[in-house]
Amino acid sequence: MLPPLDDVDRIMEVMQSAFPPEYGEAWNRRQVSDALLLAGTHHELIASDGSDRPEAGKDTAGFYLSRGLFDEEELLLFAIAPAHRRKGLGHILLKRFIESARQRNKKRLFLEMRRNNPAGVLYAAHGFQPIGIRPRYYRALNGDRIDAITQELVIE
Repeated sequence: MLPPLDDVDRIMEVMQSAFPPEYGEAWNRRQVSDALLLAGTHHELIASDGSDRPEAGKDTAGFYLSRGLFDEEELLLFAIAPAHRRKGLGHILLKRFIESARQRNKKRLFLEMRRNNPAGVLYAAHGFQPIGIRPRYYRALNGDRIDAITQELVIE
């Protein structure tokens, strides 16, 4: 089933504002569209008021995109637009991701982030634990190399 076209637009809008361009982490429209077509891929939007389906004319405050296989799921993208940060929306959205995965009988959740990503505090608050490092995995636009931290959450 194809995702609504406006979901891709909303994801792209949030991602372009939320991902610092110096790290080159944002996906392009084709990558997002293609990922949403894959079996086992899930996404959710969050409105600025915390509701799960932004209505026409309402700001989309954030989104997640994940992909699962068997009893595992990976959080591929997670973002809250800068104008909507520090309002608890990241916590709400991450809880929804975890609960959605639980309902699909996932037992282990994974994510990967660059070492200096401030979202690490959010992930830790929800129980994600570092389980590995990919040294110098990310390349910043200035040429610096940054480690990737792999994290896991075991859910029941």
